[in-house]
Amino acid sequence: MEKTELKAALEAAVIDGMLSVRVTPKASRNAVVVEEGQVVRVYVTTVPEGGKATKDVIKLLAKAMGRAKSTLTLVRGETSRDKVFRVG
Repeated sequence: MEKTELKAALEAAVIDGMLSVRVTPKASRNAVVVEEGQVVRVYVTTVPEGGKATKDVIKLLAKAMGRAKSTLTLVRGETSRDKVFRVG
């Protein structure tokens, strides 16, 4: 998926200002993938200790969406693989 397609798919996955993602820590590569049904999966190579993986998820999502990291706020799922971010 190209960057412009990914950005459009991510924007379409934002519902009422919220973006739900499924995170896979300790993956072999860093990637953001939007599957059918607007399911967003984020793969990060970092370990899920002390919020390191969450910080990398925010960094990857912000880059993919073409936004500043400060526009993404974690609402739910600090220690879970299923996270919800407020986009704004």
